Amino acid sequence: MNARRAYVDLAPAARARGTVRVPGSKSISNRVLLLAALAEGTTQITGLLRSDDTAVMIDALRALGVPLRESGTVLAIDGAPEFPTREAHLFMGNSGLSIRTLTAVLAFANGRYRLSGIARMHERPIGDLVDALNALGARIEYEAGHGYPPLRIAPASLAPVEGEARARVMRVRGDTSSQFLTGLLQAAPLLTGDADFVVEVEGMLISRPYVDLTIALMRRFGVDVLEASANRFVVSGAARYASPGPVVVEGDASSASYLLAAGLLGGGPVRVEGMVRNSLQGDARFVDVLIAMGAEIAEDDDAVTVRSPGIASGFRLRAIDADFNDIPDAAMTAAVLALFADAPSTLRNIGNWRVKETDRIAAMASELKKFGAAVETGHDWLRIAQPPVPPRVRFDATGIPIAVDTYDDHRIAMCFSLATFLGTPVRINDPDCVAKTFPDYFERFESLVEHGRVTIPSEPSAVSAGTRV
Repeated sequence: MNARRAYVDLAPAARARGTVRVPGSKSISNRVLLLAALAEGTTQITGLLRSDDTAVMIDALRALGVPLRESGTVLAIDGAPEFPTREAHLFMGNSGLSIRTLTAVLAFANGRYRLSGIARMHERPIGDLVDALNALGARIEYEAGHGYPPLRIAPASLAPVEGEARARVMRVRGDTSSQFLTGLLQAAPLLTGDADFVVEVEGMLISRPYVDLTIALMRRFGVDVLEASANRFVVSGAARYASPGPVVVEGDASSASYLLAAGLLGGGPVRVEGMVRNSLQGDARFVDVLIAMGAEIAEDDDAVTVRSPGIASGFRLRAIDADFNDIPDAAMTAAVLALFADAPSTLRNIGNWRVKETDRIAAMASELKKFGAAVETGHDWLRIAQPPVPPRVRFDATGIPIAVDTYDDHRIAMCFSLATFLGTPVRINDPDCVAKTFPDYFERFESLVEHGRVTIPSEPSAVSAGTRV
């Protein structure tokens, strides 16, 4: 196993052009892995993301006794509604989706399980999910801090359903993480009896596209989720998972955001393959952000291509003021793009950044300031109040990389590669944290970039309206 690098130095970027394929979607991969393990029959998965996050889920399924077989690029899983192993210690790394969905599923798996992770995972809240499960009869205890992993799960004492409604009703808050709702929905078909399963979401539901993704994939495995009213979800008591056979995982839209943004800054054309036209992923909507900032976009069935005049020509991006509740991961890419904008930009409704791999609002503000921007923050917003103007003036003579701290956060490492278009060398500390979702990101980024110092005019050219063709 190769040692983790202390840093990687990226040279100033002049242009970006070429074709690159993104790895499989993390959000789809981990959902499909768990659904395949719970579905009757054999599921053959192609295009699965190979990264730290999916390795955590695969290792957990193996520890639970699920039969998995690999043949070339295909992973076959023999599923069943019950796990063969009834006692296990599962290490979930820093995969929030994995620990939250497995907690919900294992709560009613009639076994004894311990779930833990790295130190940061033990700071990421899970109390709303545990409260909802325990209210239904689960027996989940906190090993250390209340509301946070590690967790210990004992066999549940599911209360009988009474009354004419014949439904088990759970309530969960929706304003911390949509993954809580995803976990409850995925666990619903595993409950014994013929009672319907109802989840009522209290408060605002953040990151709604990820819930839609969960529902679409559950439907693929034979279980329909009815949204009976706003934020009230129903799964039939008769629903059971069944394997659909072969499943192809589409490319990761969050990972694509950095490469598409490079095309906007570097002029392009940059063609990112693996992005299907009707993607299940919410972060596919990042294309609309690129258009709003001045990109020219072309789409076909398996790729998105981006062009622009390029920063080197004096082109400046159009500033944005937008709500990023639906695409919080891709919003980080937008924050770095705002360094190149013609006016202040504001990212709103990103409060859940604070409970991700790090406090992303604080971390992004700190790193953006290193590039000469004035940054303001609130509890759920970030404003690039003064982009560097002109973008590269203060870096011309130094040749010394600006060092970006990454906080063991893969997305911070990837999005700040784009700062090289400011005309400065950039050092990314702890670059191998990208293994969480995109292990060879820097190699793919460098395959698109043409290096060189360029003269960026101090008077920006007019920002043209972006287009989709």
